[in-house]
Amino acid sequence: MILVISLKKFYKYFGMIAIMLFSFYYTEKIALFMRKKDPIYESIEVIKEDSNINYVNAEIKDEKIIPGINGLSVNTEKSFQKMKSFGAFNKYYLIFDQIKPEISLEDNKDKIITEGNSKKKSISFVVSSNKEIENYLKEAKIKASTLIDKDSFEKTTNLEQINNDNKYFKETDSLLNSINQNKNICIYNTFNAEICKKEKKYLVKPNLELNGTNIANIKSKIASGSIILISSSAKVEDLKLLIKQIEYKGLKIIPLSELIFEQNNLGQ
Repeated sequence: MILVISLKKFYKYFGMIAIMLFSFYYTEKIALFMRKKDPIYESIEVIKEDSNINYVNAEIKDEKIIPGINGLSVNTEKSFQKMKSFGAFNKYYLIFDQIKPEISLEDNKDKIITEGNSKKKSISFVVSSNKEIENYLKEAKIKASTLIDKDSFEKTTNLEQINNDNKYFKETDSLLNSINQNKNICIYNTFNAEICKKEKKYLVKPNLELNGTNIANIKSKIASGSIILISSSAKVEDLKLLIKQIEYKGLKIIPLSELIFEQNNLGQ
């Protein structure tokens, strides 16, 4: 008798749960149907395919790699919710999902990056042991990167800091982590090769170097994707000339992480 009552209760509760689940499912289906009939939703669907952007594959040659660029795919639901909150369709409010390239830097972090993708129309400066240059870049609010060790680490700076501490590498990494600014990049050389690979960092070897005597040569070689190491002997006057040449070529100066990472910023 007790068993029969228990079974009846079980089926009763099971039936109630099933009805609730069906109700939720049915309600969601109706809500989705209604959304699809909304003029904003329909407008998004019309332009969706033309708004998507194909990814760009990374290029690999021997041990070197040029990073790719993520593709962008319109997220209809998120775009709809955003536009609905404004009460009107506007293509500038489209929200995109990042689509990883088929051949990606993320799957080839053992390769060495010598330049960024030229389609970004940008270059990057990496400053090595040159306080005069660093101070100029800070004052001019130019988005450059600088090599640091444990002693030169700064809690607040408008320059991107890259761990270049061969002796206290992990300690410096921890300092960068503490301010959420560790880009996991190594300017790759014989001194840090082992630890950089072990820690799965992005390995970078700048393809150009500005020193105290070669400004004329460097100016002629500037191209989209260039990664320029600014050495300790480089002069501010020469850097200013280089910046003018970069601007003349219609290129932007961006942090190294932004140049080499495959994130596509067009959809932001």
